[in-house]
Amino acid sequence: MISRQRPCTQPGAYPGSSKPPIRVHAGPRAPHCPLPLLGPGMIGSGMTGLLMVGLFIGLAGCAPSYPSVTDCQDKAGIHVICGLQNPEDMALLPGEEQVILSQFGSMDGTRAGNLALFDIETETVQVVFRGGSGGAIGGAPGAWGDPSCPGPPNASFSPHGIDLAELSGQGLRLLVVNHGGRESVEFFEVNLSEGGAVLTWRGCAIAPEQGYLNDVVSLPGGGFLVTHMMPRDGPLWGIVKSQLGFDTGHVYEWEPGRGFRIAPGTTAPFPNGIEVSADGRSLYLNIYSAGEVRQIDRQTGEILGSVRVPSPDNATWARDGRLLVASHAGGLSDQIACMGLEKGACGMEFSIVAVDPISLKAETLFRHAGAPMGAGTVALDLGDGELLIGSFAADRMLRVRLPLGAP
Repeated sequence: MISRQRPCTQPGAYPGSSKPPIRVHAGPRAPHCPLPLLGPGMIGSGMTGLLMVGLFIGLAGCAPSYPSVTDCQDKAGIHVICGLQNPEDMALLPGEEQVILSQFGSMDGTRAGNLALFDIETETVQVVFRGGSGGAIGGAPGAWGDPSCPGPPNASFSPHGIDLAELSGQGLRLLVVNHGGRESVEFFEVNLSEGGAVLTWRGCAIAPEQGYLNDVVSLPGGGFLVTHMMPRDGPLWGIVKSQLGFDTGHVYEWEPGRGFRIAPGTTAPFPNGIEVSADGRSLYLNIYSAGEVRQIDRQTGEILGSVRVPSPDNATWARDGRLLVASHAGGLSDQIACMGLEKGACGMEFSIVAVDPISLKAETLFRHAGAPMGAGTVALDLGDGELLIGSFAADRMLRVRLPLGAP
């Protein structure tokens, strides 16, 4: 028995009502240098392959479409919450008063991050777990997760994708992709109290060799699915290959007592965000470099359908039963600028797209670039038409009420 921690669905919200797409653009756009449309058949070995890679890297030198943002102020009906560290992913707690934030450090583990609680009413943020001695540890290593787990994460702990679910016999469990000190999925027990949620580390599952993980989602029975983007020892080449249309990664399925195996039908160019249907039969895979969201049968690996969504990142369930997918519109130069950001916020254009899990029809709910924040990676439905939006490259997050400007 698994209960997904989704907001309560508003009866009749979807289908039954249709809102026009909201499109917001901020600031002038600089000259943009998109990547040419190339396929696997257009890259060869030897000199030809080197020339193609050289062309790809040369295009990365183009100026980003939108500059980074250093001031942190509300703009054009968009409310900004400052003083954070790359809130790349988030999960709404039962009671809908607090949100768990994954405050991303870095992909290579050289910069630490943390897990924090965001109070929706007061907009205060409290760090509740850091690696090393910065968090509660419960039980022996392997109490949850893999028995071979060597112990809690060290001070390099750098969280990425997260997932919160209620499991029979375990209560609330938070799964966290970690890049710091090891490539792993960390297990946390979540206990609710009047003072807020308490997170206790309970175990881990170390990724297979060359695993380079991104997002994670719980499964019935205590297992999980986690996306593997590309081989860890060659990320630049992996990005090049994925942008040229080559498959670079897949989804791992982990089950207690069985460990990791590759989920059938999930090989793709740069798998990113992931979700599962309420019955656990279908997975929804965001394929970043292919620009699509695929619905895949978990048992057979059959692709049941797909929808075009440019560079889809994380996905969450909305109150109307649709998936909210964060989508990036920037080119390679924008992405490189975001990855190199040292302060402020990346300005890269992004959208929040709602995808019907049955028809796979997509609707753009919100689009934005520039100040006060770009490069949105996740959107959480707070109810009453309000979204909370995080980013992998920002010291802030956004609160947006749709339609924009509504009280």
